Amino acid sequence: ADVPSRAAGRGDLPGMWRGGATRAWDACLEHFRWVSPKYCNRRAVVTVSVNPAAGLADQPAKIAVWGLAPSQEVTLRALVVDGHDRLFDSCAHYQADTQGKVDLSKDSSQGGDYTGVEPMGLFWSLSPAAMEKPYHRLEPGPVKIPMKVDVSVHQGYSPPAALPGRVLARASMERWFARSEVRRIRLKEGVVRGSLFLPPGNGPFPGVIDMFGDEGGLVEFRSSLLATHGFASLSLPYFNFEDLPQVMEDFHLEYFQEAARFLLCHPKVKGPGVGVIGTGKGAELACSMMTFLPEVVAAVCISGSSSITANTLHYGKLTLPGLYFNMSKIRIFENGVFDIYEALDDPKDPANTHCRIPVEKAEGHFLFVVGEDDRNWKSSLYAEIAIDCLRQHGKDNFTLLSYPGAGHQINPAFSPVCPIALDRVLGVPVLGGGDSRAHAFAQEHSWGKILEFLHFHLR
Repeated sequence: ADVPSRAAGRGDLPGMWRGGATRAWDACLEHFRWVSPKYCNRRAVVTVSVNPAAGLADQPAKIAVWGLAPSQEVTLRALVVDGHDRLFDSCAHYQADTQGKVDLSKDSSQGGDYTGVEPMGLFWSLSPAAMEKPYHRLEPGPVKIPMKVDVSVHQGYSPPAALPGRVLARASMERWFARSEVRRIRLKEGVVRGSLFLPPGNGPFPGVIDMFGDEGGLVEFRSSLLATHGFASLSLPYFNFEDLPQVMEDFHLEYFQEAARFLLCHPKVKGPGVGVIGTGKGAELACSMMTFLPEVVAAVCISGSSSITANTLHYGKLTLPGLYFNMSKIRIFENGVFDIYEALDDPKDPANTHCRIPVEKAEGHFLFVVGEDDRNWKSSLYAEIAIDCLRQHGKDNFTLLSYPGAGHQINPAFSPVCPIALDRVLGVPVLGGGDSRAHAFAQEHSWGKILEFLHFHLR
């Protein structure tokens, strides 16, 4: 098996029901405790299956129900507790076929959190449950521990956040962010901090540095998935972690260069260069590394900027100031959600040319990934600026993946979509944009292309 497997009986609740946040759901399940997960109707025993029962978080799973009455209406629900003990749920309405079966790979959801044929809809539509504070992203716990998902089938149609109908069947599954053979090494090398994930075997493996945005801290789930796909991946925090600055300050590219050199010097990493992948602020830094650091030969820039933003970037004698955020241009909706789309200064303004990252200096290859409905900032425009600059200098060392209807935070395949997310810096919900279904497609499609790009340019 690719990942560790631990069987779970259909009638057993996984050991994830913990913490005060789950008490309401505990009461709900207690109310239905007398109902067997195998509910007998006149035709058969109702059963739900999830396959594989233990699989990688970026790989598809097949969910099917059988033993229902012909044309019976049911609600399928998924429940997850994240790494902060917050409960997330999703639901969808299905009607059994003439044989009493529901197959999510080919049957259409009639309502709930999504509609249409969406085999992984229960996963990407997960959002904070009704008793939780809204707008939190689902954050996995330790990547070497699986995320447990409880899938249940309920009598009739029940809308999101409502008390579900009678339980007809239940099954559990595990979603892993790393194969058991992947090694995780906490790093404290000089000034560099982070976690290094190594695939099994002697290598050498292509090396990748992985960074996220202005939420700060150590975010490991993408790095562990990269290691599962054959990369030596360094999850690199740059503030709000251990003895790093607690808030974003001016950036010194030497910190990121030291990380790249460490990775290249590791005996299990092959050269002559490393790749880098970043999202948001991390993409801006990835673009800068690609431009100035000879150690970096491939960069994946997801929803990034073509200019330095907010904080000044230093590298030796070079200084690039950041574009200014104009707080007066922030809109606040009646529900308290902040729209910061127009807040960043215009990078096309001649007065801001000194903030632009001179991508024409880069010798390696760029992969720009953007959502055309990104409402966090104008990532489509920023990618267009960078590409125009490359073309003006006679370069074609780029690929653009632009997704209609997708928003800001484009994560690996099947990650929960979060059009509005609580900003850790501002402490308020910020509009990220995107249609959930279009965004889910962008995540699934781009993740495969990202892996192809990195394997090709780091081969």
